Amino acid sequence: MSPWKTEMHRARRAARWVVAAAAIAWTTMVATAQQDGFVPMTNVGTETLPASPLLFTAYAFVWVALIAYIFLLWRKIARVERELADVTARLANRR
Repeated sequence: MSPWKTEMHRARRAARWVVAAAAIAWTTMVATAQQDGFVPMTNVGTETLPASPLLFTAYAFVWVALIAYIFLLWRKIARVERELADVTARLANRR
């Protein structure tokens, strides 16, 4: 790909990010402008959801994902080391 096309691709990607950020900012401004002030809740105790189960679930998910990622990296590194040892042995046998 030519350098000009690469730069155009980068410029388009940057423009998309700017448009997305502007859309998010505009949506946030509209949402806060429509709010007329503090409105107290009437039924405070009836519809509450404790956050601790969600928090524990999120932390558990992150830890499981991290352990899985580390395990996959460990396997890939072991495979690369085996292949490197095999190539080294082949080169040593050539001489």
